[in-house]
Amino acid sequence: MAGRSSSVKPRVRQQEIFDLIVLHGEVSVETLAIKFHSSQETIRRDLSVLAEAGRIRKVHGGARQVLRCDEGAFDERMGRNALAKRLIAEKITKLITPRQTIFMDTGSTTLICAEALARVKSLIVVTNSTRIAATFASGTGEAEVYLLGGRYINGNSQTVGSSTISDIQKFRADHAIITIGALDITGAMDYSNDEAQVGRSMIEAASRLTVVADSSKYEHRAAFKVCDLEEINNLIVDKFPEPALYNALIENKVGIL
Repeated sequence: MAGRSSSVKPRVRQQEIFDLIVLHGEVSVETLAIKFHSSQETIRRDLSVLAEAGRIRKVHGGARQVLRCDEGAFDERMGRNALAKRLIAEKITKLITPRQTIFMDTGSTTLICAEALARVKSLIVVTNSTRIAATFASGTGEAEVYLLGGRYINGNSQTVGSSTISDIQKFRADHAIITIGALDITGAMDYSNDEAQVGRSMIEAASRLTVVADSSKYEHRAAFKVCDLEEINNLIVDKFPEPALYNALIENKVGIL
């Protein structure tokens, strides 16, 4: 815990810094340097790592807890943790085989995954994202693409609502590939009720569920439940979560890739 010397491994110290910021809401660099017997330069580097992962927000002289009431604009999310999402996209190509039927919901991670999966031959793709639909339609895999109807949301280039849910129920898929806003030991969550409803409907109409999520989604809460951990067949990530969440996933027989 806080108060140990600077010999503590950076990853451990960063997690303890994060815990302090969550506890207090905002903490100064000076306070953290004293608590961890570290230089202010070291603390600033730690804060930069946490900020780049989307876990905290740097402010003048310190850092503040991220209030996750929403995920931000879609184009902004596309540039966030981009390398992690590319790694996830390459991993998912090992799960999907030619001629399978897949659901894929709207999200920056699923869009990057779509770019990789668009090379897989003869997929049948059902999506509520116009960007994902266009990606598969122009891909070398020559996918057969079905765009779900419904109320169109321009910012995320997606359809949502009762018509979208009704359209989902007309299909049966081998895989539902969904992205989420948050993940902890209670399950997967989203910040949008509309998007959570789409995710739940895709899960119900698919044989297997694959969740794609970069590590910035760990140990956060969002308002709308998508699924329990036990419903997830595979979780594709850029790095494994901390022990509490990792153990909960293993106990619920979730394959972590």
